Amino acid sequence: MSKAKPRVFEYVEPIGARVLVRKDEPKRQTKGGIALPDAAEIPTITGRIVAISAQIENDEDLPLRQYDKILFHPKSAIPVDFEADNQLYVVPVEDIVAVFRRESSEGEAAE
Repeated sequence: MSKAKPRVFEYVEPIGARVLVRKDEPKRQTKGGIALPDAAEIPTITGRIVAISAQIENDEDLPLRQYDKILFHPKSAIPVDFEADNQLYVVPVEDIVAVFRRESSEGEAAE
């Protein structure tokens, strides 16, 4: 009888002031209906934070959490060759320009 090998799962853990982001699919059309050419270069892109470094997790001045949707500048983003449809990037915090937030209307109803 052969022993089954234990499954080993690999993951990427960002170090320093960096986050791991899964880039959103590029938009091929604007909200107004204008089709964008494939070669159109948009200087900022959106994505979801997959993992954050311990440094960011312990920094109360950085309002970043796992699964936040962010807008980031890809200048210093490092692609991670980890998945077949490589959409993962390690992004320095200084290249994150915005975090998308939703305001809850529950507080308004109570007043």
